[in-house]
Amino acid sequence: MVAYARLDLRRQLRDRMAMFFIVGLPTFMYLVFGLGSDDAVGSGNVAMYIMISMACYGAVTATTGIAGSAATEQMMGWGRQLGLTPMRPLAFVAAKAALAMVAAAMPVTLIFAIGAVTGARGAWSDWVLGAAIVWLGSALFALYGLAVSLVFRGANAAGIASGFIVIMAFLGGLFTPMSGVMLDIGRFTPLYGYAALARYPLTDGWLPIGGHDPLWLPIANVAAWTVIFSLLAMWGVRRSRART
Repeated sequence: MVAYARLDLRRQLRDRMAMFFIVGLPTFMYLVFGLGSDDAVGSGNVAMYIMISMACYGAVTATTGIAGSAATEQMMGWGRQLGLTPMRPLAFVAAKAALAMVAAAMPVTLIFAIGAVTGARGAWSDWVLGAAIVWLGSALFALYGLAVSLVFRGANAAGIASGFIVIMAFLGGLFTPMSGVMLDIGRFTPLYGYAALARYPLTDGWLPIGGHDPLWLPIANVAAWTVIFSLLAMWGVRRSRART
């Protein structure tokens, strides 16, 4: 399993387009929007707020893409090839999960490191808890990538899952703060709860352009979408088995 995970990680790293969206794009966006933003937000500044948001985007892009590709590989026959080897399905899933979390750690580490040397400010707990929630919470979107790929099926399923991430990032307030009706809609989207929870140690729930989210709201959002994606994934697996 370890050897397979290493081989798959090398293959993912050679995919320059994937690495651009996982690491390059969120890092670039932090530098454009966060660099020099020293206005106060919660216990830190705007740069810290944007840094966490962009780390969220990079992490979920990684876990979504890798989990989606795992589902696609299974449906396109790679699972049958693995069946001829000593590697069991559980080991395959574990290897993909480990790979997804390793890949998610890359943008989190890089963006937080750049933020630390370019003026992002916050309490030590904002840094530690923010990074931990961004990294661990991105596992939800591995489940999302798996669910979407199983539901849509086909070679383009992983690309569809990744494309929806961009839309959800806008609705979730990762790229720009929202207010009014858009904020009300955004609160029901998957990325909103995840990002709001990651920023909670910094903001204590206060929004940069007014308003407040109680802690239960992002927790309920993440819990609800975990259930939804789990049910979709299970339905996709059953439908896939019914066709074979």
